[in-house]
Amino acid sequence: MAAHNHGCCKPHNDGVFGEKTELIFAILSGLFLLIGFLMDSFGELPALYILIPYLISYFFGGYYTLLEAVKETFQGRFQIDFLMLVAAIGAAFLDKWAEGALLLFLFSLGHALEHMAMDKARKSIESLTKLSPKIALRKEGEDYVEVNIEELKLGDVIRIKPNSTVSADGVILHGKSSINQAPITGESIPVDKEPVNDPDRHYDSDKEIPEKNRVYAGTINGDTGIEVKVIKESRDSTLSRLITMVQEAQEKKSPTQLLADKFEKYYVPAVLILVLLLNFAFLVVDETWAQSFYRSMAALVAASPCALAISTPSAVLSGIARAARGGVLVKGGKPLEDLGTLRALAFDKTGTLTQGKPQLTDLMLLNGLSNDEFLRKVIALESSSNHPLAKAVVRDGKKRMEAQNGFPEVKHSEAIQGKGIKGEVEGEPVRIGNLELYNESGGVPLEVKQKVEDLEKQGKTVMLVKNKDQFSGILGLMDTPRKAAKPTLEKLKKIGIKKMIMLTGDNQKVADSVAAQIGITQAYGSLLPEEKVERIKQLEKEESKIAMIGDGVNDAPAMANSTVGIAMGAAGSDVALETADIALMADKLEILPFAIALSRKAQQIVRQNLWISLGVVALLLPATIFGWANIGIAVVFHEGSTVVVVLNALRLLAFKDRYSNT
Repeated sequence: MAAHNHGCCKPHNDGVFGEKTELIFAILSGLFLLIGFLMDSFGELPALYILIPYLISYFFGGYYTLLEAVKETFQGRFQIDFLMLVAAIGAAFLDKWAEGALLLFLFSLGHALEHMAMDKARKSIESLTKLSPKIALRKEGEDYVEVNIEELKLGDVIRIKPNSTVSADGVILHGKSSINQAPITGESIPVDKEPVNDPDRHYDSDKEIPEKNRVYAGTINGDTGIEVKVIKESRDSTLSRLITMVQEAQEKKSPTQLLADKFEKYYVPAVLILVLLLNFAFLVVDETWAQSFYRSMAALVAASPCALAISTPSAVLSGIARAARGGVLVKGGKPLEDLGTLRALAFDKTGTLTQGKPQLTDLMLLNGLSNDEFLRKVIALESSSNHPLAKAVVRDGKKRMEAQNGFPEVKHSEAIQGKGIKGEVEGEPVRIGNLELYNESGGVPLEVKQKVEDLEKQGKTVMLVKNKDQFSGILGLMDTPRKAAKPTLEKLKKIGIKKMIMLTGDNQKVADSVAAQIGITQAYGSLLPEEKVERIKQLEKEESKIAMIGDGVNDAPAMANSTVGIAMGAAGSDVALETADIALMADKLEILPFAIALSRKAQQIVRQNLWISLGVVALLLPATIFGWANIGIAVVFHEGSTVVVVLNALRLLAFKDRYSNT
């Protein structure tokens, strides 16, 4: 009984009427109960004739209850079905056929409705499995051949037709398309995708693959056909792993659920002892043994903790299903519950609060060159370098130019390790780098040096440009905050997150600068991964519970040591999927308030369900013991409370977060 495995979570899909057999049996039970009651009340037929519809009602109402009771008894468990069956047999033994039939009718109807309701939550999760394509069009020579997705190997090239489901995780080789990634990441707007630059490149890590070149199994292609190189076999695809993890999450119990199970462990034997003792009430109360037996049967129905046992699992299942639909993978009841209790969050900086790549933030001209003249030479020289800072200057510099009429030729380009780059542009020597680059050649004028240092104080990487013998400009670069970072942190404050901390390996100046821009409470810079772990442990002591939000790779140890580890962009990272308790499938920080709000709503519903289920037992049990309520009343309230808690839990499936519109 403690496990409450009486079918609440396992609908009976077989039977003469298919999936609806259990519900139809329950309705037939009620119909024959009504016929028997009318015959008994308004007819003058012999008792045997009246007994027939009641017996038929017993059959239809007790069929699935008996199946479950027999199965559980053979496994050494006496559960709710067994107790209900005993109560119905007891009623028949006392010639209370109508009440026994009513018990079985309402019990079977309650369970049939409960199964239908729980099935709705489960189907919301199982819809993920339907996304998984069954076949793929594999390129063989010049032709495309239909194969099962299980046959796809790494490196195979497949064709994805317009408006069809993507068959495997891969990179695009040919064709541009907009792909609907909502089934995996929860993103509402299709994402533009394009072919990868180097089709033969081998990627050591998922994180190396640009998002614009990557596709996931189960997503929906737009109006253009594309060719994709398979990078994961079907069993390892993001969708396949997501399905497995969601299914595993359903099995993981929350602290409240474990507490309820523990409570039932002691409660059930206590109920059985009470029922046994009530059979001997006739020894101390002026009544017959039959009346005492009837009282004990009524108490048995009243005390059965059916609603209590289903109250938490139904809410957890609905919560996990709603989260998955919103692009959040919650790995079980514990993180779902813990997330809602948090008042402190720790964030990684790079790639979580910031964009994860340098941006050209400042451009200062020094010697009268026009903006375009200055940038033409800078971009020309930086284009000869593969350094991430050089790429940022080229990318963002082009955006700042008014006209791009080709760039001059560069000769004798040379990178100077740790300092910068030099070369000849249009026959003129050009240098771009930090202050150290110029220390050997006469240094930097005090006024220019001051401007460089002012930018460095803001946490920026500064590059000074020298054309021939004149300093022509200053470039400031920085990993800038995500656009969503500041509004998301403001939403988190509104929903009661008191402390938001940033942990980063970058220097303290950079940390403080980013923190000031987005509204972080405290910023800790220059941290190694093990120092992040120490800081998390310290924060957990101060706050009792803390979540760590990161990209799941270098932040994995800190996540593992926090109350709840939350991974960003988990659809693109195996490590993130494995290490985190909660995974935001899209690389979107703005989903976080939705996840926290959903967790809090789930907690609220669990509490409501516990009060409803325990409240009904607390009222009904004394009422049946003292003879104020009969079996009929006990059954109505018992089954009513079970259906109420399930329907209450299903409200989570329709949850909308007013802060994030998710």
